[in-house]
This record gives sequence, C-alpha cells and structure tokens, in this order.
Amino acid sequence: MVRGRLSGVAQRDTRETAGASRSREILRLAVPAFLALVAEPLFLLADSAIVGHLGTSALAGLGVASAVLLTAVNIFIFLAYGTTAVVARRLGAGDERGAVSAGIDGVWLALMLGAVGAIVTAVLAQPLVQLFGASDAVVAEAVTYLRWSALGIPSMLVVLAATGVLRGLQDTRTPLVASVVGFTGNAALSLLLVHGVGWGIAGAAIGTVIAQTGMALGLVLVVVRGARRLGSSLTFHGAGVLRAARGGIPLLVRTIALRAALLLTTWSAAGLGDEQLAAHQVALTVWSTLAFALDALAIAAQALTGKTLGASDVEGTRAATAVMVRWSVWFGVILAVLIVALHRVIPLGFSQDPDVRSALAAALLVVAVGQPIAGIAFILDGVLIGAGDTRWLAWAQVAATVAYLPMVLAVRLSGAEGTAGLVWLWIAFTGFMTVRSVLMWLRARGDAWMVVGAER
Repeated sequence: MVRGRLSGVAQRDTRETAGASRSREILRLAVPAFLALVAEPLFLLADSAIVGHLGTSALAGLGVASAVLLTAVNIFIFLAYGTTAVVARRLGAGDERGAVSAGIDGVWLALMLGAVGAIVTAVLAQPLVQLFGASDAVVAEAVTYLRWSALGIPSMLVVLAATGVLRGLQDTRTPLVASVVGFTGNAALSLLLVHGVGWGIAGAAIGTVIAQTGMALGLVLVVVRGARRLGSSLTFHGAGVLRAARGGIPLLVRTIALRAALLLTTWSAAGLGDEQLAAHQVALTVWSTLAFALDALAIAAQALTGKTLGASDVEGTRAATAVMVRWSVWFGVILAVLIVALHRVIPLGFSQDPDVRSALAAALLVVAVGQPIAGIAFILDGVLIGAGDTRWLAWAQVAATVAYLPMVLAVRLSGAEGTAGLVWLWIAFTGFMTVRSVLMWLRARGDAWMVVGAER
C-alpha cells in the first residue's frame, strides 16, 4: 500500500513537472510573439493617429485603403502560418536542415506573390476603393494611400514568410526585435513625412513602406545565416516553391473567406456615413490590435502543436491545447475590462470630430464584449493550423462567412443610422466570431486533426 502511495505521488509530481515545463515553453514562445504581434498593428494605429489630424475624409480614406491593403497582404498569411507548421513538424522529427530548406522555399514564394500583388493593387486601386461606396473626398484620399502602399507589398509578404520560418524553429524573439525597430521607424517617418514635409496621407504610406522594407531585409538576413550554418540551399527550387504554394491553398481559401467577412463589415459601415466609417476604421484597428494580442498564444500553439505532433506526442499536444484555451479565454476577459475602462479615452487620440468620438466609444463597448469569444477562435485556429488541419479550416471559415452574410446585410438594409447603426454592425460581427468559435471547439474535441509524423 505504501509503495502504491509512493507511486501515485511520483506520478503526480511527474505530471506537475511536465505541466510546469509545458507552461514555461508556451510562455517562452508566446510572450515575445505577443509583443511582436502588438507592434505590427501599431503601424496602422500610428498612421490612424497621425492621419486623423488631417481631417475626417483622410481618416475615413485610410480606413477604406487599409481594408484593401490588408486584404491584399493577409490573404497570403499562409506564408507565415503554413511555413510555421511545416518547419515545426520537421524540427520535431529531428530534421532541422530540411526545416530551414522548406522555409527558404516559402521566402521565394513570398517574393513572387508580392511582386504580382503590388502591380495588381496599384493598377486597380481606384475601382477597388470605389466598391465601398464612400464619398468622392474619401475615395481620393484612399486611392493616394493605396497606390503608395502597394510598393511595400513584396516586403510585407517576405516579412510573413521569414517570420514563419523563425517561429517554426521556436524563435519568436527575433521577429519581436524586427517589429519594435520597424514600428519605431514607421512612427517617426510617418510623422515627419505627413506633418513635417507636408506630404499628407501619401507620407504615411511612404513611411510604412520604408519601415516594412527594413524589416524584410533584417529578417531575411537572419534566415540566410541559419541556412548557411546548416548547409541548406538558398537557390530557387521550383519543386519546393510549388509544394509550398500547393500546401498554402487551403489556408488561402480560409483567409479569403475571413477577409471577405471583414470587407463586408467595412462595406456596411461605409453606408452609415463618413463619421461612422471613420469611427469604424478606428474600432476595427483597435479590434485588430487586440486580435494580434490574442493571437500570440495562437502563434505558440502553431509552433508547439507542429513540433509535438512531428515528435508523435499526442498526449502532450492535447495537454498543451487545454492549457492554451484556458489562458486565451482569461486573456480575452482582461482585454475586455481594459477596453471598457478606456472606451471614452481612446477616441480622444484619433479624431476631433464629436460625432466620430461618440460613435467610436459606443462601438468599443461591443468590441470589448467579444474578446473572450475571439480568444477561443484564435487559439483553436492556431492549434489546427499547427496540426496542418488546413482543409477543414478552409471549409469551416467559408461556412462561418456564409452564416455572417445575412447578419451584415440585415444591418446595411435596415436603414439604421448614426451610432446605433455602427453598434448593430459590431454586434453582428461578434455573432460572426461566435460562429467561428463554436466550429473550432467542436473540431478540437475530436481526434481527426491529430496526425503525427514529419509530414501531414
């Protein structure tokens, strides 16, 4: 009996030790990822604050242009997410050289897609902006910002790919350094070029392009050094790039469906008037900033899930997932409390228009309520991406967007105006995030997504 008790105590101590080690590993990856991800949307927050003092039309124009630009870039988020999962799996299986080689293929793919994306965005800037139905003054500002920003798309995609490589190698510190340096440079350049030199909204775009290019060069240099140390090839390999492209298709579908939901939200906001569109732009930027904060655990989930499944550790994968879901929900609660406390303070930094401030304050309350729900969606999205369960994710995201369509159309066609219309729009968007969370939770409860080995 004594021996049985001792054995039970030993097993409990082992589990507690494993749990503590798992928590430290999550924090080691998540804390730098959190700081880096928060820094990324600060590019847009800095532009919003600086451009906001040019007037309501400029701020609203930034909102429309940003919606198009972020769509043009973020539909290729698989360059980061897919690369993280592939590199982490191979690392977990003990093939570090193969992991880096797969990452290099992703960087080459990013350069190719970035060049095409820049040309298409610049050429189609006017018709893309006009789809939102904004006023002529807003359209003019948006087109100017979008055409200049298009020059930075190749660098933005390279940043995604190189960051994915480093995350897969369990390094989230280097992307943090790049983000902090890039954000600081972007804020200084935008302020100088917009108000110092007097280039207006074009100055904000040019400042961001310069900062993103510097980030891309720095991250690529780190990846190249690692490749040379391991003897990995840096040359272009068509078969590897094609494999990376094929593997990214499901995530591309998932991201297009997600961006479609965000674009539908901005389209609906444009029908509420310039003041409400300007308020929505800031509210969406705040939501995006919070999303990046919540996504820090999802980044850790991608890297850890890929590594543990690559090492065939199913039990460790399940345990880490449970811990991260709990943490993400509580983190969402903390963010909600913070936004509620600051919902009347935040608008003061973005506009001098009292109508914009009033609408934004009301919308931020809805943004706050949705944070715990968003936490579930983001963390499980990261887990399933890390597991390579991308085909299911693609169809689930399409289903969520289809479910959102009648919600957002109801707001646009209801005739709701002013602050009330914007509040109802954000309530509908929270409904969309609820659908996403439920679908992810149902999938994570099963075992079909937990495929082990170096290859999915």
